Amino acid sequence: MAPDLKGRSLLTLLDYSPEEIRFLLDLAVQVKKEKQDGRIRQRFAGKTLALLFEKRSTRTRCAFETAFGEEGGHPVFLSTQDIQLGAKESVEDTARVLGRMFDAIQFRGFKQSTVETLARYSGVPVYNGLTDLFHPTQALADIMTLEENFGNGRGRKLCFSGDGRNNVARSLMVISAKLGINFTVITPPSLNPDQELIDICKRLAAESGAAIRITGETSEIEGADAVYTDVWVSMGEEAKREERRALLGPYQVNAGLMAKTGRSDTIFLHCLPAVKGEEVTADVIDGPASRAWDEAENRKHTIKALMLATMGLG
Repeated sequence: MAPDLKGRSLLTLLDYSPEEIRFLLDLAVQVKKEKQDGRIRQRFAGKTLALLFEKRSTRTRCAFETAFGEEGGHPVFLSTQDIQLGAKESVEDTARVLGRMFDAIQFRGFKQSTVETLARYSGVPVYNGLTDLFHPTQALADIMTLEENFGNGRGRKLCFSGDGRNNVARSLMVISAKLGINFTVITPPSLNPDQELIDICKRLAAESGAAIRITGETSEIEGADAVYTDVWVSMGEEAKREERRALLGPYQVNAGLMAKTGRSDTIFLHCLPAVKGEEVTADVIDGPASRAWDEAENRKHTIKALMLATMGLG
């Protein structure tokens, strides 16, 4: 029996059970096949979606707008230039107003507390399109891509090399722990994920059979099914570029690092945008191992599945 997700927000995948996450991934496979087959459906007809953006975006904005629009819905983009989010109007009041006008809200910005407040006061599903702490819709697309290449992710080895405390690494650790995927963060100790989240994920991993490892040794990449990285300097941290380049240089994903997996079928993943020559070399991200472009497309399908399920239409 499919789980009932109608009315649910997605603020972090910690709030979703393994069965609920699996349902979303399976639904994403279905809607991707519908798109490939040219089946046009209008499941969001008469629905409206507010898209709140504090941070710029390519994939998140395009994924939400196209997924909603091609199903007959009406997405409305609102940047900080368009609304008073937390400025002249409180987040609580903005949530109350938008909840009366829209069927769902997406937020992409800085504070996790902002997306939580929107969910608490709006009365409609709220989707975290990225905060400083979590990027759950990206993690869904990442695992969908992993499974397109290797089948069910359970027991597979996913390695993240780079800034271990950023939102992508944190979200991958959560979804891996939930789904039984062995996840290794390879990062300098000063950039380890926070201990509280590590402890939570290790408890979840004990239930799913996953192994969660945090290490500074790139040799731990041996046997990886997938190698993942993200930018060394996140939005809002531009002043730390030179410091991060020096710290993370040994963790660059290049041909030498990929060779350490000892496998010829290891794939490369990246949430994009990429700074070629920093966290990854061009020959890797543009090469045959790269699935970054499939991953980008899968943002759309997983987001559509999420919206269908939480609006009771999937």
